[in-house]
Amino acid sequence: MQFLWKYVDDLVGKGLELSIVLELLFYASATFIALAAPLALLLSSLMTFGTMGEQYEIIAMKSAGISLRKLIFSLSLFSVLIAVGSFLFTDKVAPKAFYKMKMLIRNIQDQKPTLTIEEGTFYSGFDNYTIRVGKKNRNNVDIYDILLFDHTKYQGNITFTYAKRGKMEMTADKMYMLFYLYDGFFWDESAESESSENKPLLRSTFSEQYKRLDISSFQFERSDDNFYSSNQTLSNKELKLMIDSLMITVNQQTNDLSETFVNSCTNFKNYIFTNEIQPNNHDIPDVPYHKLQKEEKIMVLDKVIWQKNDFINGFKSFQTYDQHLHLSLYGYYAEWYKKYVLAVACIIFFFIGAPLGSIIRKGGIGVPLVITVAFFTAYFFLSIFGEKIAKGGAVPVWFGMWLSTLILIPICAFLTYQASVDSALLSSEELHKKVQQFNLKKIFSRKKNEDTANHP
Repeated sequence: MQFLWKYVDDLVGKGLELSIVLELLFYASATFIALAAPLALLLSSLMTFGTMGEQYEIIAMKSAGISLRKLIFSLSLFSVLIAVGSFLFTDKVAPKAFYKMKMLIRNIQDQKPTLTIEEGTFYSGFDNYTIRVGKKNRNNVDIYDILLFDHTKYQGNITFTYAKRGKMEMTADKMYMLFYLYDGFFWDESAESESSENKPLLRSTFSEQYKRLDISSFQFERSDDNFYSSNQTLSNKELKLMIDSLMITVNQQTNDLSETFVNSCTNFKNYIFTNEIQPNNHDIPDVPYHKLQKEEKIMVLDKVIWQKNDFINGFKSFQTYDQHLHLSLYGYYAEWYKKYVLAVACIIFFFIGAPLGSIIRKGGIGVPLVITVAFFTAYFFLSIFGEKIAKGGAVPVWFGMWLSTLILIPICAFLTYQASVDSALLSSEELHKKVQQFNLKKIFSRKKNEDTANHP
């Protein structure tokens, strides 16, 4: 639904075939699988263990000698299998699906709106033509009071055709719009050139005229599949190659800067503090600096200042380029880590859902769904926050990408321990008792205060 609302403006009014819309949704759904897998495991484990706890099936298993640890461990193998499948899907299939989705979205965005000629409105969707239809029948074929402007000469509204009535229809291949015009006249006052003094006027009447306008640009066309590139369209193997290539470039840039800095400092030193090298200027004699005349010293200092400014400008350019390289590097690293993070999240959420379900002992869709939404919303927020600061370079990329996992692991361990020792800390019955005790204490305290006030 978020995807549809994001691109609804691009989809509506384009006359797209249902197959194209379904294809777009198919590719988009494929990109969401890696994010949906942890959510599905959390909800399913909560519902399963909550129902088993509510119907005392867990107690029956424990009485038969099957501990909760053994039960969770056997199902955890399934969550590991899902995690491995999620990683392989994210690494091999999701990048291709994301690429296809972006390509299809671009083609849809480039698609012209559907051909809709309204009554009394000038429509300029045709290439180099503008038409106005005063009235049209419900069959969308018979039209009346037609005004057609021809802009093929690029001289303004100087050539037009008017007809009292007519018909319009589309060819079978949907490449042309045919207009049959009746009882009208043609007006043309175009000149051979704008500077021409002689601008003849051509006016003629007709009983029937035929116009064919090209509408091939309204057809959906797929563009070349080789123009779009993004780190989300690469597998981990390709991401590793890009990271290695960027690291080589970054190291080369750093070495070049260091070499330039050392050379500049050496030149400044030699110009001012030693007599080894004099500036390469034919206006300055080849003598030590302290023996130069005042005007010659000023020329030397000017050249030093010029070199200093040139070095500063070069350093600023390097900073901008280096920042761009590092941001690209952070983006590739983040995408590389992300696939592992989402795979591990499947296991983490299982070890949250299974113990929590056995503790709260509530099955069905109600309570588990509420808990799932709360946990997953927090996880999603932490993931987005960590990814943003990682790509911005505020923290190491690995820390930002694993931030949500590092926060959830203690929660996972705590819930697993509470479930293994049969803790009732978070059970619905225990929470209900505490709420009742709190209310009773509050009522008795209020009643005691009233009795004290009535009988001091």
